[in-house]
Amino acid sequence: MTHATSTRLTIIGGGPAGLMAAEAACAAGVAVDLYDAMGSVGRKFLLAGKGGLNLTHSEPPARFVERYGARRAELGVWLDAFDADALRAWAQGLGVETFAGSSGRIFPADLKAAPLLRRWLHRLRESGVTFHMHHRWLGWQAHDALHFATPQGARVIPASAVILALGGASWPQLGSDGGWVGPLQQRGVDIAPLQPANCGFELTWSEHLRSRFAGAPLKPVVAHWVDRQGMAHSRQGEFVLSEYGIEGSLIYAIGAELREQIRERGAATLLLDLVPGYTGAVLTERLAAPRGKHSIGDWLRRRAGLDPAKCALVFELVDKPTLADPAALAARLKALPLQLRAPRPIAEAISTAGGVRLEALDDSLMLRALPGVFCAGEMLDWEAPTGGYLLTACFASGLIAGRGAAHWLRK
Repeated sequence: MTHATSTRLTIIGGGPAGLMAAEAACAAGVAVDLYDAMGSVGRKFLLAGKGGLNLTHSEPPARFVERYGARRAELGVWLDAFDADALRAWAQGLGVETFAGSSGRIFPADLKAAPLLRRWLHRLRESGVTFHMHHRWLGWQAHDALHFATPQGARVIPASAVILALGGASWPQLGSDGGWVGPLQQRGVDIAPLQPANCGFELTWSEHLRSRFAGAPLKPVVAHWVDRQGMAHSRQGEFVLSEYGIEGSLIYAIGAELREQIRERGAATLLLDLVPGYTGAVLTERLAAPRGKHSIGDWLRRRAGLDPAKCALVFELVDKPTLADPAALAARLKALPLQLRAPRPIAEAISTAGGVRLEALDDSLMLRALPGVFCAGEMLDWEAPTGGYLLTACFASGLIAGRGAAHWLRK
C-alpha cells in the first residue's frame, strides 16, 4: 500500500451521509476519495427536493428525538453532535437561508435542493475531496482491498479506512439497492432485515374507487389504533387514497407500528374518524334530521361535511342497513375500520427500516467486526417518519463517522 493511499480516507456512497462524512474528515485534515455507483452524487437528495427539500424540523429537541422510536436513545447521541439547529447553521454557511413552514418543517428559502447541492459539492472539492463516479462496490478482495465494478472493468483499491454510506434499499434506481448486505454479512456483520418505511399500505378497493378517487386526499381525519402492547393511540392528519390502498404523511407517521403488526398478525386495523369536528352525539342528531329528497351522498355532505372522497370511502366500507340508521352511521363515521393487508414493496418506499444493527458499531460508528470500516446513514438500523427527521439523522451519522474515521487514520 502506497503512502498516499494510507493517508487518505475512502468513502463509498454519495448521499447526504457520505458527503457529510467527507466534509467532517476534510475538516479534520484528511484527504478523501469518494466513490459512487451512479454518474453523479446526491440523486435521492435531489428527488427529495422536488417536494421542497424538507431539511429538518423546528420542534423541541425532546419531541424531536421521540420520532426515532425504539432507537431514540442512540439517535439522541447523534443529535447531540449535529441537531436541527446545527443543520440550519450549516446550510446558512453555504449561503442557503432556511425558514419554518406552518407545520414546523424547515425548508431552504427557495425550496430547492439543486443550488444547495451545487454549493456543497464545490466546497467539498475545494476542501480536497476527489469524486470517482460509476464505481459500484462489490465487497472485498484479498488483503481487504475494495472491489469495484466500473464501465472499464473491475478495480481493486486498497484503503486504510473506509466509510460505507450506501443507503437502504428504497428507490434502487437512484443507487441504493441494498447490495451491500451480502458482503457485510459474509464478514460477520449483524444486519436486521431490510423493510419498507414511510410507505403506503394495501387495501382491497373496488374498481369504482380506484378509477375515480385514486390520488384524492382525505383531510382532516383522525386515525385511532391499538399498538402491539395494547395501548390505544390517536393522531390527526391527512393521507391520500391510492389505487392499491392508502399513503401519505399520517400513514408514514404511524407506519412502523402498522408494518410490525402486519408482520406479526397478518393484518393491521386503523379506525378512521372522518368528522373530527363533531362529537358522536351531535353527528347522530344532525344525521337524524329528515332527509327528504336528498340522496345519502348529498345528505352526508350537507349534514356531516363529507367531501366526495370521504363519501366514496363510506360507500365502499359501510353497508346499506348502517347507512339507513343515523346512530349506527354516526358511529361508523367516527370509527371507520380500514383493514391493512401489506406494506408496499421496499423499492417504492421513501426510506428503509433495518440494516446494520447499531450494536454492531462502536461510538464512532466503526464496525466492531471490521476495524477501520465505518457505516453511516440509512444503511443503519433506525427509522423515522418524514418531516426532516430522516435527513437530520443521515447528516448527523455522517459527521460522526467522518470524525471517527479521521481519528482512526491519525492513530
